[in-house]
Order: sequence, then C-alpha cells, then structure tokens
Amino acid sequence: MFPLCALFAWSFLALLGLGAAQEDQTCCGPIVPRREWKAAASECAQKLTLPVRFVVVSHTAGSSCNTPALCLQQAQNVQHYHARMLSYCDVGYNFLIGEDGLVYEGRGWNIRGDHTGPIWNPMSIGITFMGNYMDRSPPPRALRAAKSLLACGMARGALSPNYKVKGHRDVQHTLSPGDQLYEIIRTWPQYHE
Repeated sequence: MFPLCALFAWSFLALLGLGAAQEDQTCCGPIVPRREWKAAASECAQKLTLPVRFVVVSHTAGSSCNTPALCLQQAQNVQHYHARMLSYCDVGYNFLIGEDGLVYEGRGWNIRGDHTGPIWNPMSIGITFMGNYMDRSPPPRALRAAKSLLACGMARGALSPNYKVKGHRDVQHTLSPGDQLYEIIRTWPQYHE
C-alpha cells in the first residue's frame, strides 16, 4: 500500500507544480521544502536537542489558504512578518499546515523555533495551521496532514515516544490555536493540558 500511496502523492504534487516536495523516507506525507515555497534564507543557528517532548499547535490567526499557490504565498507572508516585523531569524514555526492538505517546512525538525517563548521553544516543535480557527475548523485534509507530520516526527526520532501535544493557549496567554481547532486537538491521544 505504501508504494501506491507514495506514487499517488508524487503524482498529485507534480500536477500541482510541487514536484520537488520531499517525501521523507520515514513517513508517508510529503513536506514542501523551503526552496519550493521560495523561503528567504534562514539566519537561525540554535539547534533543538532531539527528541523533543512537546508539540505546540497554534494558528496564524491570519488568512487561510486552500490551494498550493495560495499557501506558498501565505507561508512567505508569515515568514516576512516574523523576520522583518518581529526581527526573528526566520519564520517562527517548525512547520506550517495549509488548508490544501500540505505541510510546509519552516525551521524543520532540527532548528529551535520562536513560537511559544523562551521556556517552551527549546523543548518543543511548533506547528501552526495557516488561518483563523476561532469560529471554524480546519478541513479534514489539513488535520490529516498534521497527524501524518506527527507520525513522521516519531518515525524520525525527532519526537519522544511519549511526546505530548499542547495548544498554544496551554502554554501562553493567547487565543491560539482558536476555539475550534483547540477543541479538535484536545481529542488527540497525545494531547495533554
């Protein structure tokens, strides 16, 4: 089944013009690499000590995107805001999830993020859903992409076998990841308040 799944994923990405999206050898889902979404060069150097024990899920609270073209632009917008306006060394998240059902590489598995402050950044992977999920839920394909990414993190050894998922609001005073997305992640087996 895996070769058929992989063939379908690659064919789909080729049709969308994302043929360079990487399929990690240890997981099913493709991850759109930074070069594919035309990310500016990162100036980040602080490595994460892997495996990490936590995943923090947030939302950008901005525009959503439901096609690869729109999500590429939205990933660029988030990076521009973080790097130019907030003076971060790069986009703050390790990964971004689009409503197109694709995962966009931010800082990746190995570089420390700037997503939840100095206490949580060194011990967590930050995953953000591009959009505002206060009043609506992400589509099922985006949720599947996030779950596939978590399975990938486990398979790669980037996430501890007993990792915990937290909502952004569990670790900082914020409305993120939005009421609707927060209720969804609270049903995930790895969720821990």
